[in-house]
Parts: sequence; C-alpha cells; structure tokens
Amino acid sequence: MLRPATDADLDAMRRWRNHDEVRRVSLTQHEISADEHAAWWEKTKSDETRRVLIYERDGVPSGVVTFFDMTDGKAWWGYYLDNDGLAERGAMFPAWISIQREAVRYARKELGLTQLDGETLVANESAVDFNARQGFREVERYAREVGGQTVEVIHSRKIFEGK
Repeated sequence: MLRPATDADLDAMRRWRNHDEVRRVSLTQHEISADEHAAWWEKTKSDETRRVLIYERDGVPSGVVTFFDMTDGKAWWGYYLDNDGLAERGAMFPAWISIQREAVRYARKELGLTQLDGETLVANESAVDFNARQGFREVERYAREVGGQTVEVIHSRKIFEGK
C-alpha cells in the first residue's frame, strides 16, 4: 500500500535513505543531515510537482516512493526501502518487487501519468534488469559524477498507453 508521507514519517525516511546500501545505489551518496532533510521536506511537502509516498508492507512503513517534476502527464521517480527492517522480517525481495509495481500503478491510475522517467546507476544491475522487465526502456546512458567518481547512469522511461 502507498500513502502520502507525513511529518511523522520524516525520521524514518531519513534513516532509510542514509542506509549504506541505499546510498551506494543512489545518485546522491552523502549522508543526509537532519537539517538538510528537514529543509528538503519543508520545500517538498508544499510543491505541487512532487509527491512523497510511504510504502507499507503488512501494515508496517517500509519504504519511500517519490514522484517529482510532474508536469503535462509526465514525471520522474525514485524509491528506496527500509533495508534493515525488511531484512529482519525476511521480506526484502518481495518488498522490492511490490514497491515498484505499486508505484508504477499509482503513477498511472492515481496521478494519471502518461510517461514515467527514472535514473539508475549502471552498476545497479538488479534494478536495471527489473526496470526492463517492468516495461521501462532505456532512453540514454550518460556519465555523471556521483560520490566523487564518474559513473555511468541509465535514463529509462515507461510510457503508459490507454487507461
């Protein structure tokens, strides 16, 4: 299930986002401070071009989905999970599949998007493969500085046809 994030979710979102494994596959890899996160949230929660959702698995908050730069039926997106909590419950792999499927369904059905774009580090092979199986097609590859190194990034896109 996906639900809108609230102020009460802020600490958990930052903790999950700062997990070493999440940072390693993210385009922004530094540890996010409480002040930086609070400033982001204040700006984000009133931005009509953004949505931040909490993914709940079996009633437990377990991840975050973000949609941003929403305009003219198009948006960018990203997501991350509560790696430690899901690993403890033995639910990491099914949650990873579920959060993406629910987010894509939400983008189409709830937000009415016709196009969804994302960026994935080429080194994150599992995500690249899973995105392709979910109908995301590679638009381009480009070099970008991430974590002080130049890495290759894939820009992928899913087009929603019909309703």
